[in-house]
Amino acid sequence: MRTFLIAIVVVVTLAGAGAAAYKPAMEMWEQRSVPKWRTAEVTSGDIVAVVNATGTIKPVLQISVGSFISGPIDADFQFRDKDGNLKLDQNGKPVSMVDFNEEVKQGQILAKVQETIYKANFDRDQATVDTKIADKARIEALMYQARNDEKRSYALRAEDPAFIAQADLDRVRFNRMQFEAQFKLADAAIKQAEAQLAFSKAQLDYCFIKAPADGIIINRKIDPGQTVAAQFQTPEMFILAPDMRKEMYVHASVDEADIGLISEARRKSLPVTFTVDAYPDDLFTGKIEEIRLSSTTTQNVVTYPVVVGAPNPDLKLLPGMTASISFEVDRREDIVKIPNSALRFFPQVQQVRAEDKTLIEGKRDEQKTEEELGNTGLSAKERADSRQKRNRRHVWVQERYKLRAVEVQTGLSDSHYTELVAGELKKGDKLVIGIQPAAAWGQ
Repeated sequence: MRTFLIAIVVVVTLAGAGAAAYKPAMEMWEQRSVPKWRTAEVTSGDIVAVVNATGTIKPVLQISVGSFISGPIDADFQFRDKDGNLKLDQNGKPVSMVDFNEEVKQGQILAKVQETIYKANFDRDQATVDTKIADKARIEALMYQARNDEKRSYALRAEDPAFIAQADLDRVRFNRMQFEAQFKLADAAIKQAEAQLAFSKAQLDYCFIKAPADGIIINRKIDPGQTVAAQFQTPEMFILAPDMRKEMYVHASVDEADIGLISEARRKSLPVTFTVDAYPDDLFTGKIEEIRLSSTTTQNVVTYPVVVGAPNPDLKLLPGMTASISFEVDRREDIVKIPNSALRFFPQVQQVRAEDKTLIEGKRDEQKTEEELGNTGLSAKERADSRQKRNRRHVWVQERYKLRAVEVQTGLSDSHYTELVAGELKKGDKLVIGIQPAAAWGQ
């Protein structure tokens, strides 16, 4: 009997010791099995939201310079720069026309069409004018003589009607009228000849191809000695870009989903920044000049052209360059912000506390429902409500050995952080963003 009692005492003692050690043992086991979480802090600062796009740099204005007349380009013409200095080639010989990238002034001669034919036409028409003027002078003299003859005839008739017959009097009168008519014809012929001379002079002047404005020659499409044919349409000889040092345009294509943000940014006069591959370390700034309504559809993607103006004093921005553009569409200053990685983190059910497991299971059901319905399964109102709910999110913080969900309402986002509009978070709180690799656990 005594042995039995001793056994009972031992069993009870061992059971009590086991029960007392169970809770610490389980707690130690849970502590050892907890993952090593990677965390990021809630911080404060500014958030700038941008819309990114690519674009092509173009001059504000491109002027096509052509030729009104036909003929070969004069290879003997000596081109002078905007300061009047003779331009020489690599061999020291005068060049006959403007070259690429040359800065020119309005009215400066860029090239010359051979004027042989047009000079001959001008000289011919000048001679015709001189002939018509001389013929007018001859007719004028005959007209004055006819008038004098008529006056003398009337004077003799008045003195004695027998001195001159009526037929002779009519003859001198009609002779005077004939010369007066010829004088008017001669005057009209002179005007006609002068008009033809003016036409020939204009064609002669058109032999000199002149710059219509100050600018830079960004393209030259002819060479010395080449023949220009302008019978049916004006040939394009040069492309002139005025005011390239003052301003350049960046033509960007913006997705239709972002065009509303771009319109609001233009209304607020928010800045635009961009870079080009030629100067990767330089940041260029500009402003939205125009949002054009001419949309373009490529593979069911609708884009709108947006024109950005940027100063170009150093002439670093050249036509045809590709620009990587960031449109600032909104800004928040001195706010509490959440790392985007915390918003993207999604734990497993066994990693969260019991009170929050329904959030994980509900989220999975919601995702499954959206996949089953697809975009076409939701009405417009449902889609709008769904988008509004996107700002209500959950982030996760470590509470002992499990994760606890914290509901937040988010606002503006950039590439790294999102604005905290509402939620039980403060600056310095650590949010779970993932699990550390197993190799880092022992560190």
